[in-house]
Amino acid sequence: MTMQPGCEEIIVLDGLWMILLLAALPGAGNLAGGLIAEVWRSTPAYLNWALHAASGIVIAVVAVEILPEALRSLAGWWIALAFLAGGIAYIAIETMIDRLRSGGPADDGGSMWMIYVAVAMDLTSDGLLIGTGSAVSPALALALAAGQVLADVPEGYAAIANLRDKGVVRWQRLLLALSFFMFAIGAALISFFLLRAAPEELKAAALVFVAGLLTVAAVEDMLEEAHDAREDNRRSVLAFVGGFALFTVVSAGLDRLVGGERASPGAAHHMPAARHGMHLAPTEVKHS
Repeated sequence: MTMQPGCEEIIVLDGLWMILLLAALPGAGNLAGGLIAEVWRSTPAYLNWALHAASGIVIAVVAVEILPEALRSLAGWWIALAFLAGGIAYIAIETMIDRLRSGGPADDGGSMWMIYVAVAMDLTSDGLLIGTGSAVSPALALALAAGQVLADVPEGYAAIANLRDKGVVRWQRLLLALSFFMFAIGAALISFFLLRAAPEELKAAALVFVAGLLTVAAVEDMLEEAHDAREDNRRSVLAFVGGFALFTVVSAGLDRLVGGERASPGAAHHMPAARHGMHLAPTEVKHS
Protein backbone atom coordinates (compact mmCIF):
# COMPACT_ATOMS: atom_id res chain seq x y z
CA MET A 1 0.00 0.00 0.00
CA THR A 2 1.46 3.36 -1.10
CA MET A 3 0.30 6.92 -0.66
CA GLN A 4 0.20 9.75 -3.15
CA PRO A 5 2.69 12.63 -2.62
CA GLY A 6 1.47 14.96 0.08
CA CYS A 7 -0.86 12.40 1.65
CA GLU A 8 1.53 11.76 4.55
CA GLU A 9 1.65 15.49 5.34
CA ILE A 10 -2.17 15.61 5.37
CA ILE A 11 -2.29 12.68 7.79
CA VAL A 12 0.21 14.37 10.12
CA LEU A 13 -1.80 17.62 9.97
CA ASP A 14 -5.04 15.78 10.78
CA GLY A 15 -3.28 14.07 13.68
CA LEU A 16 -1.98 17.40 14.91
CA TRP A 17 -5.46 18.91 15.09
CA MET A 18 -6.69 15.82 16.90
CA ILE A 19 -3.90 16.13 19.48
CA LEU A 20 -4.60 19.82 20.01
CA LEU A 21 -8.27 19.05 20.64
CA LEU A 22 -7.64 16.12 22.97
CA ALA A 23 -4.86 17.92 24.86
CA ALA A 24 -7.17 20.87 25.49
CA LEU A 25 -9.66 18.60 27.30
CA PRO A 26 -7.70 18.30 30.59
CA GLY A 27 -7.40 22.09 30.76
CA ALA A 28 -11.10 22.40 29.99
CA GLY A 29 -11.96 19.92 32.73
CA ASN A 30 -9.72 21.77 35.18
CA LEU A 31 -11.37 25.07 34.24
CA ALA A 32 -14.86 23.57 34.58
CA GLY A 33 -14.03 22.33 38.07
CA GLY A 34 -12.68 25.76 38.95
CA LEU A 35 -15.85 27.46 37.76
CA ILE A 36 -17.91 25.09 39.89
CA ALA A 37 -15.80 26.11 42.89
CA GLU A 38 -16.42 29.77 42.03
CA VAL A 39 -20.20 29.48 42.07
CA TRP A 40 -20.57 26.69 44.65
CA ARG A 41 -19.01 27.36 48.00
CA SER A 42 -16.50 24.65 48.86
CA THR A 43 -16.57 22.72 52.12
CA PRO A 44 -13.92 20.34 53.53
CA ALA A 45 -16.28 17.41 52.91
CA TYR A 46 -16.80 18.28 49.23
CA LEU A 47 -13.06 18.76 48.79
CA ASN A 48 -12.34 15.38 50.34
CA TRP A 49 -14.87 13.59 48.15
CA ALA A 50 -13.76 15.36 44.97
CA LEU A 51 -10.12 14.40 45.47
CA HIS A 52 -11.02 10.79 46.26
CA ALA A 53 -13.06 10.62 43.05
CA ALA A 54 -10.17 12.09 41.05
CA SER A 55 -7.77 9.53 42.54
CA GLY A 56 -10.10 6.68 41.64
CA ILE A 57 -10.32 7.90 38.05
CA VAL A 58 -6.51 8.17 37.73
CA ILE A 59 -6.01 4.65 39.10
CA ALA A 60 -8.67 3.38 36.66
CA VAL A 61 -6.88 5.02 33.70
CA VAL A 62 -3.69 3.16 34.66
CA ALA A 63 -5.39 -0.17 35.37
CA VAL A 64 -7.97 -0.25 32.57
CA GLU A 65 -6.17 1.49 29.68
CA ILE A 66 -2.42 1.90 30.13
CA LEU A 67 -1.24 -1.41 31.60
CA PRO A 68 -3.32 -3.63 29.27
CA GLU A 69 -2.02 -1.63 26.30
CA ALA A 70 1.57 -1.96 27.51
CA LEU A 71 1.20 -5.73 27.99
CA ARG A 72 0.64 -6.04 24.25
CA SER A 73 4.22 -4.91 23.56
CA LEU A 74 6.34 -5.26 26.69
CA ALA A 75 7.45 -8.04 28.98
CA GLY A 76 6.41 -7.72 32.60
CA TRP A 77 9.84 -6.76 33.87
CA TRP A 78 10.09 -3.89 31.37
CA ILE A 79 6.72 -2.65 32.59
CA ALA A 80 7.94 -2.86 36.18
CA LEU A 81 11.10 -0.88 35.38
CA ALA A 82 9.23 1.83 33.43
CA PHE A 83 6.61 2.19 36.18
CA LEU A 84 9.32 2.39 38.84
CA ALA A 85 11.20 5.02 36.83
CA GLY A 86 8.05 7.15 36.55
CA GLY A 87 7.43 6.95 40.28
CA ILE A 88 11.03 7.86 41.09
CA ALA A 89 10.87 10.78 38.66
CA TYR A 90 7.77 12.11 40.40
CA ILE A 91 9.44 11.83 43.81
CA ALA A 92 12.47 13.73 42.48
CA ILE A 93 10.28 16.52 41.10
CA GLU A 94 8.28 16.69 44.32
CA THR A 95 11.51 16.89 46.37
CA MET A 96 12.63 19.81 44.22
CA ILE A 97 9.31 21.59 44.74
CA ASP A 98 9.52 21.03 48.50
CA ARG A 99 12.98 22.60 48.57
CA LEU A 100 11.69 25.61 46.66
CA ARG A 101 8.79 25.87 49.08
CA SER A 102 11.05 25.73 52.16
CA GLY A 103 13.44 28.29 50.70
CA GLY A 104 10.76 30.64 49.44
CA PRO A 105 8.43 33.09 51.18
CA ALA A 106 6.01 31.63 53.69
CA ASP A 107 3.23 34.13 52.91
CA ASP A 108 0.08 33.45 50.90
CA GLY A 109 1.81 34.58 47.70
CA GLY A 110 4.39 31.85 48.01
CA SER A 111 1.68 29.29 48.82
CA MET A 112 -0.29 30.39 45.77
CA TRP A 113 2.63 29.68 43.45
CA MET A 114 3.25 26.30 45.04
CA ILE A 115 -0.37 25.37 44.28
CA TYR A 116 0.10 26.65 40.73
CA VAL A 117 3.28 24.61 40.20
CA ALA A 118 1.59 21.46 41.53
CA VAL A 119 -1.41 21.83 39.19
CA ALA A 120 0.84 22.75 36.24
CA MET A 121 2.88 19.59 36.82
CA ASP A 122 -0.31 17.55 36.88
CA LEU A 123 -1.53 19.07 33.59
CA THR A 124 1.89 18.48 32.06
CA SER A 125 1.61 14.79 32.98
CA ASP A 126 -1.84 14.72 31.36
CA GLY A 127 -0.39 16.19 28.18
CA LEU A 128 2.47 13.70 28.12
CA LEU A 129 -0.01 10.87 28.49
CA ILE A 130 -2.27 12.10 25.68
CA GLY A 131 0.65 12.83 23.34
CA THR A 132 2.17 9.40 23.94
CA GLY A 133 -1.23 7.75 23.52
CA SER A 134 -1.72 9.62 20.24
CA ALA A 135 1.56 8.18 18.99
CA VAL A 136 0.17 4.70 19.72
CA SER A 137 -3.36 5.06 18.32
CA PRO A 138 -6.12 7.69 18.12
CA ALA A 139 -8.53 5.37 19.96
CA LEU A 140 -6.17 5.05 22.92
CA ALA A 141 -5.58 8.82 22.99
CA LEU A 142 -9.35 9.42 23.09
CA ALA A 143 -9.79 7.05 26.04
CA LEU A 144 -6.88 8.59 27.93
CA ALA A 145 -8.15 12.12 27.30
CA ALA A 146 -11.59 11.11 28.57
CA GLY A 147 -10.05 9.79 31.76
CA GLN A 148 -7.96 12.87 32.33
CA VAL A 149 -10.81 15.31 31.79
CA LEU A 150 -12.95 13.37 34.28
CA ALA A 151 -10.16 13.51 36.86
CA ASP A 152 -9.34 17.15 36.20
CA VAL A 153 -12.83 18.42 37.05
CA PRO A 154 -12.50 17.59 40.78
CA GLU A 155 -8.81 18.57 40.69
CA GLY A 156 -9.70 21.99 39.29
CA TYR A 157 -12.41 22.33 41.93
CA ALA A 158 -9.85 21.63 44.67
CA ALA A 159 -7.21 23.94 43.18
CA ILE A 160 -9.50 26.97 42.87
CA ALA A 161 -10.97 26.34 46.32
CA ASN A 162 -7.44 26.29 47.78
CA LEU A 163 -6.45 29.47 45.91
CA ARG A 164 -9.55 31.22 47.22
CA ASP A 165 -8.68 30.14 50.76
CA LYS A 166 -5.21 31.66 50.25
CA GLY A 167 -6.80 35.03 49.49
CA VAL A 168 -6.17 35.06 45.72
CA VAL A 169 -8.67 37.40 44.02
CA ARG A 170 -11.13 35.99 41.47
CA TRP A 171 -9.59 37.46 38.31
CA GLN A 172 -6.21 36.03 39.24
CA ARG A 173 -7.73 32.63 39.96
CA LEU A 174 -9.44 32.54 36.56
CA LEU A 175 -6.29 33.72 34.78
CA LEU A 176 -4.25 30.99 36.44
CA ALA A 177 -6.88 28.39 35.47
CA LEU A 178 -6.77 29.51 31.82
CA SER A 179 -2.98 29.32 31.74
CA PHE A 180 -3.05 25.59 32.53
CA PHE A 181 -4.09 24.86 28.93
CA MET A 182 -0.59 25.60 27.64
CA PHE A 183 1.04 22.97 29.88
CA ALA A 184 -1.14 20.10 28.67
CA ILE A 185 -1.06 21.13 25.00
CA GLY A 186 2.69 21.79 24.96
CA ALA A 187 3.54 18.49 26.65
CA ALA A 188 1.22 16.56 24.32
CA LEU A 189 2.80 18.03 21.18
CA ILE A 190 6.35 17.39 22.41
CA SER A 191 5.69 13.77 23.37
CA PHE A 192 3.79 13.05 20.13
CA PHE A 193 6.50 14.35 17.83
CA LEU A 194 9.22 12.58 19.82
CA LEU A 195 7.43 9.21 19.77
CA ARG A 196 5.33 9.04 16.60
CA ALA A 197 8.10 7.28 14.65
CA ALA A 198 9.46 5.33 17.62
CA PRO A 199 9.19 1.52 18.00
CA GLU A 200 6.03 0.23 19.64
CA GLU A 201 8.03 -0.99 22.64
CA LEU A 202 9.36 2.49 23.33
CA LYS A 203 5.87 4.01 23.07
CA ALA A 204 4.54 1.44 25.53
CA ALA A 205 7.41 2.08 27.94
CA ALA A 206 6.72 5.83 27.78
CA LEU A 207 3.04 5.19 28.58
CA VAL A 208 3.97 3.13 31.64
CA PHE A 209 6.51 5.76 32.74
CA VAL A 210 3.78 8.42 32.77
CA ALA A 211 1.48 5.93 34.51
CA GLY A 212 4.06 5.75 37.32
CA LEU A 213 4.00 9.54 37.59
CA LEU A 214 0.21 9.65 37.74
CA THR A 215 -0.13 6.82 40.24
CA VAL A 216 2.25 8.40 42.74
CA ALA A 217 0.49 11.73 42.26
CA ALA A 218 -2.90 10.13 42.96
CA VAL A 219 -1.76 8.22 46.03
CA GLU A 220 0.66 10.69 47.59
CA ASP A 221 -0.69 14.11 46.62
CA MET A 222 -4.42 13.87 45.92
CA LEU A 223 -5.27 11.52 48.77
CA GLU A 224 -2.96 13.35 51.18
CA GLU A 225 -4.65 16.63 50.30
CA ALA A 226 -8.03 14.95 50.76
CA HIS A 227 -7.02 13.75 54.21
CA ASP A 228 -5.80 17.23 55.12
CA ALA A 229 -9.16 18.70 54.13
CA ARG A 230 -11.17 16.28 56.24
CA GLU A 231 -10.86 12.88 57.85
CA ASP A 232 -12.05 10.07 55.58
CA ASN A 233 -15.43 8.41 56.02
CA ARG A 234 -17.48 5.88 54.09
CA ARG A 235 -18.49 8.50 51.55
CA SER A 236 -14.82 9.12 50.81
CA VAL A 237 -14.40 5.43 49.96
CA LEU A 238 -17.56 5.52 47.83
CA ALA A 239 -16.19 8.55 45.96
CA PHE A 240 -12.94 6.67 45.23
CA VAL A 241 -14.59 3.49 43.93
CA GLY A 242 -17.21 5.60 42.16
CA GLY A 243 -14.48 7.42 40.26
CA PHE A 244 -12.88 4.12 39.27
CA ALA A 245 -16.23 2.71 38.14
CA LEU A 246 -17.12 5.87 36.23
CA PHE A 247 -14.01 5.74 34.06
CA THR A 248 -14.39 2.00 33.50
CA VAL A 249 -17.89 2.55 32.12
CA VAL A 250 -16.72 5.49 29.97
CA SER A 251 -13.80 3.45 28.64
CA ALA A 252 -16.08 0.56 27.69
CA GLY A 253 -18.47 2.95 25.95
CA LEU A 254 -15.66 4.59 23.98
CA ASP A 255 -14.32 1.18 22.98
CA ARG A 256 -17.68 0.28 21.48
CA LEU A 257 -17.92 3.70 19.84
CA VAL A 258 -14.61 3.40 17.98
CA GLY A 259 -15.36 -0.10 16.79
CA GLY A 260 -14.33 -2.63 19.40
CA GLU A 261 -11.08 -3.55 21.05
CA ARG A 262 -7.79 -2.15 19.83
CA ALA A 263 -5.60 -4.65 18.12
CA SER A 264 -2.10 -5.39 19.29
CA PRO A 265 0.87 -3.79 17.46
CA GLY A 266 1.77 -7.14 15.93
CA ALA A 267 -1.65 -7.33 14.30
CA ALA A 268 -1.66 -3.73 13.12
CA HIS A 269 -1.41 -4.70 9.47
CA HIS A 270 -4.80 -6.47 9.74
CA MET A 271 -6.53 -3.28 10.85
CA PRO A 272 -8.27 -0.81 8.54
CA ALA A 273 -6.18 2.28 7.86
CA ALA A 274 -8.83 4.51 9.47
CA ARG A 275 -8.17 2.92 12.89
CA HIS A 276 -4.64 4.40 12.69
CA GLY A 277 -5.83 7.87 11.76
CA MET A 278 -5.21 7.25 8.03
CA HIS A 279 -8.00 8.14 5.62
CA LEU A 280 -6.99 7.10 2.11
CA ALA A 281 -9.10 7.39 -0.97
CA PRO A 282 -9.55 4.20 -3.04
CA THR A 283 -7.36 5.59 -5.81
CA GLU A 284 -4.49 5.98 -3.36
CA VAL A 285 -4.17 2.25 -2.74
CA LYS A 286 -2.14 0.28 -5.25
CA HIS A 287 -2.26 -3.49 -5.35
CA SER A 288 0.75 -5.41 -6.50
